[in-house]
This record gives sequence, structure tokens and C-alpha cells, in this order.
Amino acid sequence: MTDEELKQLIESNARATQAMLDNMAEARLERQELREGMVQLQNAVVQLINVQSGIANLLTSLDEDRPTVLRKLTTIENKLDRLLGQENAQ
Repeated sequence: MTDEELKQLIESNARATQAMLDNMAEARLERQELREGMVQLQNAVVQLINVQSGIANLLTSLDEDRPTVLRKLTTIENKLDRLLGQENAQ
């Protein structure tokens, strides 16, 4: 192998090595972006879970309050019936 051929081979190997390093750097950046996307997705899922939990708690609270509200409405209705009955009796 002549010096010129050896020089060309070394340059070719250097270009190939640089191309592989560039590809590896690009793949590393893509993996980092993917990791960041996954973290964002996980955060969004956590927020959705919190919202869902809040809605469930609100619905539970409403269900617990419903008998109280119904009782109060029934009491008001009974008082109105008595008052109207008293007016009709007079």
C-alpha cells in the first residue's frame, strides 16, 4: 500500500468514525427528547388523576349532602303547608 492509499484510507476511516459519532450524538439527543416527553406525559397523567380524584370527591360530597338538602327542603315544604293550612283555617 502506498503512502497516498494509506492516507486516503485513514481519511476515509476518520470520516466514517465522525459520521458514526454524529449519529450517536443525534440518537442521544432524540433519546433525551423522548425522556422529556415521557416526563411531560407522566405529569399530565398525574394531573388528570388529581382532577379525577377531585371530581370523585366532589360527587361523593354531593351525595352525602343530598339527604341534608332533601331534609331541609322537606322541612320548608312542611312549614309552608302548615302556614297555608293556618291561613285557610282562618
